[in-house]
Amino acid sequence: MSVASLAPFGRGERPSLAGRTILQIIPHIDAGGAERTTIDIAAALVRAGARALVASQGGRLAGELQAVGGIAIPFPAASKNPLAMLFNTRRLARLIIDERASDQQAQAIGAIASGAAGGPMAALGPLVGHMAGIERRPISFSADGMKFAVKAGDLIVQACEGVAGIARPNEPLYIDNTMHPVNTRLALAKATRSIFNAFGIKWNDTSGKRNGHFAPFAWSG
Repeated sequence: MSVASLAPFGRGERPSLAGRTILQIIPHIDAGGAERTTIDIAAALVRAGARALVASQGGRLAGELQAVGGIAIPFPAASKNPLAMLFNTRRLARLIIDERASDQQAQAIGAIASGAAGGPMAALGPLVGHMAGIERRPISFSADGMKFAVKAGDLIVQACEGVAGIARPNEPLYIDNTMHPVNTRLALAKATRSIFNAFGIKWNDTSGKRNGHFAPFAWSG
């Protein structure tokens, strides 16, 4: 398998995989066609300079995965049911909270984010296996008209700018009557900066070509 075959993101110039973290999820890594392909992809990613992660319940090819430079992550992925897989991905979730939060506040935030405290996130509660950990960083938020930005230390930077409406250019376009847990009314925006450097994932995009949205919210249990 060649590195070129791993760049399926459209035609034209293919982005480099060097320095990126790529995660594959497969039920087991025993002998078989899909399992062998997983090992081949991991080897090609490592040769391209990427960090190759494979989440599975293990198997006979785990040693071969490590031999080609891949990293095995124990993960209950035997089910191929989409809802069950979504449940499993929540087990990898972690929280990033402000470093000024007390232990009591951190516990409360964890209860809200997991849905245990009720409120809008309760509907997602069945999808949360457990909270895998908390990272504390200084968190800052800024707003200037329709421009918003949030930063969590060296881990996350997110910024967006609202898409101006035609009738009222000083207000963004909205989509209404949604089922989003934050708000039923969301303002349309474009992401101007997106940096993620946490939990083994590295992402840096400042193209301004990705969509986004924002909305006020107030959660309570």
